[in-house]
Amino acid sequence: MSDIDTGSYDGGNDVDYGHYEAGQEHDALDQLHQAHGSEADYNNQYGVYENDHHAAESTDFSQGHHVEYDQAPAVHYESDDYTNYSHDASVDDHVFAAEGSENSHQAEFGELDALQQRFDASFAQGTEFHGGDAGLGVASS
Repeated sequence: MSDIDTGSYDGGNDVDYGHYEAGQEHDALDQLHQAHGSEADYNNQYGVYENDHHAAESTDFSQGHHVEYDQAPAVHYESDDYTNYSHDASVDDHVFAAEGSENSHQAEFGELDALQQRFDASFAQGTEFHGGDAGLGVASS
């Protein structure tokens, strides 16, 4: 800021005064906004399935017939009939299944906002006064 002071005072009734002021102003605005974030998630799911089936069957069948006959010393009669039946069966089922899923997610973000502004201004102001009952004048810009 500068002051230029011009004026004269001669000590009499007649006053003559002048004042002039001029200057400059400079200002700046700096603003910074920063944000950062991240997220992560994980998920899994597994399943195991098993199914068993057993069956068994068995069948046995036996039949017999025996006849023996003796008469006097020279007659001998004998008859044999047999039936044997056997049946075996077996069934075995086995099922095995496995299922699984797995997933993950990760995200990150960053944000930056910057504002910069400069302000320049200048001014000038002057005052003039002439003595006695004279008027006062103001000049400014």
